[in-house]
Amino acid sequence: MKLYIKNMVCSRCKMVVKSEFEAMGLHPLSVELGVVDIQESITNQEKEILSDRLKAFGFELIDDKKSKAIERIKVLIIELVHHKNNELHVNLSEYISNHLSQDYAMLSNLFSEVEGITIEKYVILQKIERVKELLMYDEMSLSEIAHMLHYSSVSYLSNQFKKITGFSPSHYKQLKDKKRLQIEDL
Repeated sequence: MKLYIKNMVCSRCKMVVKSEFEAMGLHPLSVELGVVDIQESITNQEKEILSDRLKAFGFELIDDKKSKAIERIKVLIIELVHHKNNELHVNLSEYISNHLSQDYAMLSNLFSEVEGITIEKYVILQKIERVKELLMYDEMSLSEIAHMLHYSSVSYLSNQFKKITGFSPSHYKQLKDKKRLQIEDL
């Protein structure tokens, strides 16, 4: 049985979710970002208890098809931007529609309707958060970051960064109180 979970964005999320399932005596076959596959089926009462336990950590069980699709799109984008930099050059519409086995136009319209922004804008927001993270570490030059995130040029990255944050990357780097958003808050 597959259960879909909102706000899972990192490996620590997977560890927390897995431990909550195990604490309830459930046996996850796999725990991936946004989805847990368990051996057994669970009752509605167990589902409510699990939902409450997960909410304590900022997660949410998802039941309706629209929410599941939106969450799967977000997870694919987060994985792509934050964990699979070498695949960022792929065609986004093909990548999403192939992974979800659904028409991209339908998915794009659904995403825009529910989230209030386009999938492309969501990708840009994720990339900018990744740039902020990399700037904070101060281990890579802006040129290296632009290359890693498959920007066509440093100036294109800088312009997009300034448009989203209001700061140039170099000014952002100098800020003492760097305001980064959590991935799930985008």
